[in-house]
Amino acid sequence: MEEKKERPARRNDRRRQQEDDGLVKKLIQVNRVTKTVKGGRNMRFAALVVVGDGKGSVGYGMGKSKEVPEAIEKANAQAKKNMKPVALHGTTIPHTVQGVFGRGCVLMMPAAEGTGVIAGGPVRAVMEAAGIKDVRTKSHGTSNPINCVKAAIHGLMELKSPEAVAAARGKTVEELKA
Repeated sequence: MEEKKERPARRNDRRRQQEDDGLVKKLIQVNRVTKTVKGGRNMRFAALVVVGDGKGSVGYGMGKSKEVPEAIEKANAQAKKNMKPVALHGTTIPHTVQGVFGRGCVLMMPAAEGTGVIAGGPVRAVMEAAGIKDVRTKSHGTSNPINCVKAAIHGLMELKSPEAVAAARGKTVEELKA
């Protein structure tokens, strides 16, 4: 029997290896954008993606291109660049917080263990990507996915751990509880 020769890595194989970086990637929306020009209509696609490590870091990105996969790829790259840490308290958030962006407003409240992620659409994707397992949320104002994602991430960035608050006040965590 002849031995099989090992083939060089193909483009798709490299892409699969590159994507297996341990990040949680959630595609929220793909939007077809049309621009009317002298010669007719230009079609492009805009993608909104949320990326997180599932351990307390999350970011979002938007990408535009003539092809959907390329737009998603651009959005993933931008989301990875925009990743920021989120203060967590076990499987939930440390305190109630409200994130606002434009007319979008997302109220996020801590929940007991086992509650799960009570959130709708785009906000659910943000919470799951960040690694938050128990949280209750309510979106007010707009239902536009872009504004909801930006409001949710803005709210998550405002979270402070008890240790950070104690350090800022020059006290210990036990002194704050008293």
